[in-house]
Amino acid sequence: MDILAAIKREERKLEKQLGKLQHQLGSIRAAAKALGHSAEREVVVAKKRVLSAAGRAAIVKATKKRWAKVRKLAKKVNVRSVRR
Repeated sequence: MDILAAIKREERKLEKQLGKLQHQLGSIRAAAKALGHSAEREVVVAKKRVLSAAGRAAIVKATKKRWAKVRKLAKKVNVRSVRR
């Protein structure tokens, strides 16, 4: 029953946050309306940046090269410690 109580508390907390956000949104809309035509534009969400296949391939190639270098250095360190 503890889990159910925790879920109910979380639900009340989220509903309270939602109420606050709706109030803030209403305030922002009222301010935009008061400003008139200068605030008529809708808020535009930034588009997700897309990586081309060639760009992705270049990143993969560089990553593999970097890890190969790390492995090579690690192998040298291990070989030296074994020879001593």
